[in-house]
Amino acid sequence: MRLPRSVSAPELIKGLKVLGYEVTRQTGSHIRLSTNQNGQHHITIPNHNPIKI
Repeated sequence: MRLPRSVSAPELIKGLKVLGYEVTRQTGSHIRLSTNQNGQHHITIPNHNPIKI
């Protein structure tokens, strides 16, 4: 499977929400998402368009 190379932050957030993540906070240009499914997990993504690999 080939991963898309031109994903923006809002598109990635939308996809992660389907997997159970929710936006918990934003500091500057970084957005933190968290989930409690199968234990607690956090991910931080930059609010850029597109997100660099």
